[in-house]
Amino acid sequence: MSLQIAFILIFVSKTKTLQNMNLRIKEVIKEKGTTITELADKMGINRVNLSNMINGNPTVETLNKIADAIGCPVTELFDRPKEDVIHCPVCGAKLELKQKEE
Repeated sequence: MSLQIAFILIFVSKTKTLQNMNLRIKEVIKEKGTTITELADKMGINRVNLSNMINGNPTVETLNKIADAIGCPVTELFDRPKEDVIHCPVCGAKLELKQKEE
């Protein structure tokens, strides 16, 4: 598990929200060659509900369901940092990412 994803999971477990996290769900759906309507059908929900979930504040459970339905790891739904620094979505603090030495 990457440090970024570990941070996300810790943040989500503390705040119970993904608000302010950069998600790229629509991009991944398009990359996988499917549409919101097709994905909603595959998930057994209507397109409007799926669209609301994606555009709102999706839960970790929803992200897992979307990832399973399009056949990708849930980590692919999160935006990758452009550098080895991410910012805390709560306080804005700059957090440096370092590779764990084994």
